[in-house]
Amino acid sequence: MEKHKKILLVDGMALLFRGFFATAFSGNFMRTKEGIPTNGVYQFLRYFLDAVQRFEPTHVICCWDMGSKTFRTDLFPDYKANRSKPPEELIPQFDLIKEVTKAFSIPNIGQENFEADDCIGSLARQFAADDDVLILTGDQDMLQLVDTGISVAIMKKGIGNYDIFDQESFYDKRGIHPHQLIDLKGLMGDSSDNYPGVKGIGEKTALKLLREYGTVDALIADTNQLPQGIRRKITENLDMLYLSRKLAAIRCDISINCTLEEAVWHYEPAEMEDKIAALDFSKFMK
Repeated sequence: MEKHKKILLVDGMALLFRGFFATAFSGNFMRTKEGIPTNGVYQFLRYFLDAVQRFEPTHVICCWDMGSKTFRTDLFPDYKANRSKPPEELIPQFDLIKEVTKAFSIPNIGQENFEADDCIGSLARQFAADDDVLILTGDQDMLQLVDTGISVAIMKKGIGNYDIFDQESFYDKRGIHPHQLIDLKGLMGDSSDNYPGVKGIGEKTALKLLREYGTVDALIADTNQLPQGIRRKITENLDMLYLSRKLAAIRCDISINCTLEEAVWHYEPAEMEDKIAALDFSKFMK
């Protein structure tokens, strides 16, 4: 059966944070008449509307984190503990942007104890069985989801610049397969998410090992063939290797109550225009 739906899954947190910091460097924040900062919301809309125009989805869903505590912090309390609190001007925009996406009739999806990534991964796997899925994000971790029917558009600097990854192009761009990214993070860790992987193994060595052995499991089954230094690092950090791999893996099996009927890309102009006008976004009114 020919696929006819094109489902855009939006990483709401990635777009909002990116939009906020792209416009906050000057310290001159856009505000509503009531004084609520709106620079992140404004830039989010610029990113989002460009993507809709570029990729022409038939359905759109936006996914969000539901707080800093998830099953990953239960597994490893230091997970993302290195991240500073959101700037004061960004905090009121978390709720505000969901009001805006709701005005566009876009479902806002989040699940307690999971990250937006896990919601996106689960929805992507569910919908890709019958239709085409495109994930819009700035987060490279999402690349592990690339598969049959699932592509990822990584936002680059500026608006309208994307690096598109699909199953056909991924290996040529990265030199490994999408599913190997989980093992890659298990070996090298992730400083931005604050888990170490195997101490002393960086990206270059991790890539070399995966290209040779394919998986961490195959690597561990054949540790006697490894150079002594690498073998020692892996055996001394085996528990953290397994834990890091678990932290890196996006869950694709959580139950999410969102149907495609709810996600059809179609909005009521009056409702959308009222919300845009209330935010004093005159450019979008045009």
